[in-house]
Amino acid sequence: MSNLVMTSDQILASARSFIVSGGYNGFSYADIAGVVGIRKASIHHHFPSKVDLVRTLVARHREQAEAGMAELERKVPDPLAVLQAYAGHWAKCIEDATVPFCVCALLASELPALPPEVAVEVRAYFRFLSSWLTEVMRRGAEQGGLQFAGSAEVEAEIFIATVHGAMLSARACGNPALFEAILTPTLRRLSTTIH
Repeated sequence: MSNLVMTSDQILASARSFIVSGGYNGFSYADIAGVVGIRKASIHHHFPSKVDLVRTLVARHREQAEAGMAELERKVPDPLAVLQAYAGHWAKCIEDATVPFCVCALLASELPALPPEVAVEVRAYFRFLSSWLTEVMRRGAEQGGLQFAGSAEVEAEIFIATVHGAMLSARACGNPALFEAILTPTLRRLSTTIH
């Protein structure tokens, strides 16, 4: 890996950490320069503006999510197990912080104040997530492993809201167990086999 790519990745990782801890406006290039150990001018070389930096970070987050979810479905063909694994990914994030908090969920809470270029990328992430979960729900209903009263599209949105809401609640309360307490009945309601 070249030094330019490594530095770019370090800048993005630092920006992610700052967004997770303080939001879009919670950091500057000077903060990143201090963490990465480079001059602000070097950051501007990679990302001319903060908008460019965060837009790139969110686009990369979406690309990684797309690849990760495709891999998850290759490994775990059962739709209920896919939902459980997806929820489990975020449970691990809440429990031991080895997985970074969903940067898009945090930025979505700031959407009205975000620059339009960043807002477009955040919305694209949620469109992808909604589309992916809709297909998981639809497939689960067709195969008989998932049950729900409304449409697959609405159920996908409910699941997104539940997962992201549970993440925020657990974080706000400082209680990682709250995430599982919220998701367990949700998964039980969707399942035709878990009671």
